[in-house]
Order: sequence, then C-alpha cells, then structure tokens
Amino acid sequence: MKMKKILILICSVFALNAGRAQDWHLSMYDAAPMYLNPAMTGVVEGEWRIHAHYRNQWNSVNFKPFNTGLISFDAPVGNWGFGGQIINYRAGIGNYNALQGLASVAYTIPLNKKRSHVITMGVQGGVTQKKVEYQLLTFNNQYTTQNGGGFDSNMPSNESFGGQSFITPDLNAGILYYYARQQSRLNPFVGFSAFNLLEPQESWFGSSNKLPMRFYIHAGTRINITETIYLIPKALWMQQSTFNELTLACDAGFYLKGSEVYVLGGLTYRNKDAFIATIGAKKANYIAKFSYDTNLSQLTPASNGRGGIEISFTYMHQKKDKKKVKVCPQL
Repeated sequence: MKMKKILILICSVFALNAGRAQDWHLSMYDAAPMYLNPAMTGVVEGEWRIHAHYRNQWNSVNFKPFNTGLISFDAPVGNWGFGGQIINYRAGIGNYNALQGLASVAYTIPLNKKRSHVITMGVQGGVTQKKVEYQLLTFNNQYTTQNGGGFDSNMPSNESFGGQSFITPDLNAGILYYYARQQSRLNPFVGFSAFNLLEPQESWFGSSNKLPMRFYIHAGTRINITETIYLIPKALWMQQSTFNELTLACDAGFYLKGSEVYVLGGLTYRNKDAFIATIGAKKANYIAKFSYDTNLSQLTPASNGRGGIEISFTYMHQKKDKKKVKVCPQL
C-alpha cells in the first residue's frame, strides 16, 4: 500500500510539471488581501492592518509536505494605500524553498460623493529567490545491480545543475470595484488581478523556461440577511498557461450581541480538487480563521481525502476618529 501511495504521488507530480501547473495558492484566498489582488492594498477600516497566514499541505503522503507562510502589512494614506508582504514556500526532501518579498501601492477612486461606489487600482513589485539542496536528492543513476542491488550515494548522479539558487523579478497588478454602502442589503464586489507580468526565466539548468502569467477574476456580494447575520457567496477563477481552476464558496457571519463576537464559517468547493470547511471568529480588531481541505483530486487514493490545513490571523488597528475611517468593501 505504501508503494502504491508513492507511485500515485510521483505520477501526479510529473503530470503537473508536464502541464505547467499553477503557482501555489491558498484556500482562504481573500483572508490575505494583497495575495489575492494588489488593488486591495490599504483597503482597511483603520489606520493599518497586519496579516499572518500558514498552510500545511500533503502531510499524509509526503515525508516533507508543502508549507506556506505569509506575513503582510498595509495602511491607507488618503486615497493611497501602501504595503508589503513576505511569502515563503518550502517542500520536498531536497528542501526546495521559494522566498518572495513584494511592495504594494494602490490608489482609490470614489465614483460618487458618498464614496459608496469605489474603484481601486494597485501594483506590486519585488523579487523571488528559489533554491534547492540537490545534494539531498537521489537519482536512478545511483542505483546499482551489483552485490544484490541497492542505492550507492557515492555513485555520480550524472545530473548537471547550474546552481542551487536563482533570483527572479516579480511584477503584479490589479483592479477592484466594490459597493460600500454598509446599510445596503447587498454589497457586491468584483476584481481582476494579474501576476508574473514579466514572465521571468527560471531554470536550474540554464535552459529557456518562462514562468507564465497568472490571472485571477474574483467576485461576490455580501448579503446582510439581518442586523446580526450575513452571507457572502463568491467565486474565484484562476488561469495560468493552459491550466484553469474554478472555486465556489459561501462565507457566513453571526453576531453574538452579548459577547460582541462574530462567529464565522464557510464552505468552499475547488473544482475537481478539494472541499474546504472554514471556521473562525472576529472580535473588535481581531480576526482568526481555520480551514481544512478534504482532497477530491486523483491523489485521493493516496491521501485518503486528507488535503491541508490553513490558519490565518488579522489585526486591524482602528482610528481614534471613526468618522475618518475609510469605507471598505464588506467582505
């Protein structure tokens, strides 16, 4: 059974590489706003916002699973928004690691005097360092049939790596429309973002291999059912090269007047990939959420349905003069 799991995992990885799969992404994608769309930089109901995010994936089938860590900070300054984020991805027995640092700026354009119809535009720029410890990897050339067969680490792998790390530039951009009249029954929003605009060359062997652009379209609406209950049905469409993915979700919030806490929950379906359940809470300036992926892809026989966990934490520092707080999308 263990060998069956290994074979399924190996075949899946090769299939993804052949298809030039999408960049890694998050299940609670809009919990990390600048990761979703640079236009959301500085769209904060307060003086500033700090966000932390962690994801652990494929722990059930991989000795060293995929781990994603993210931390971001942003703040509004008039109609401008400024921020930055650091993301680190780590996976595999070769300690493959991608460290990305980005700075973001966005500009808000109110479409009416009441600032209820709003468009924001944003851009991100930075660098990504990718590295791997290929000395920890094993190759078929290091297996011998002599003396009964086996693995010999002293045998040459006959693989020629151009180096253990390289750095590529990053440039991303996005636009977002939202309706921010808080007393309204509906608060719709729609956004578009594009990543890897420079299509940088990335290769361990010095060959020509461009990282394709990645595109997001995200949309939804907050529905204020009552003064204490709301729903947010939403959708996310992602495309990178020939790969595309559709995510459908619905978030919900219930306000507990006695404790002044919003109880949060949500269900998400990522087409042919995963079913995700989310729980969390919001109190004053703090938001904490947890999600769990149930795997529905071709890896299900190996993973037994176990996908990944995510944890997110957000703190928004409120302005003392609430009359000057920026009106933001009710996500």
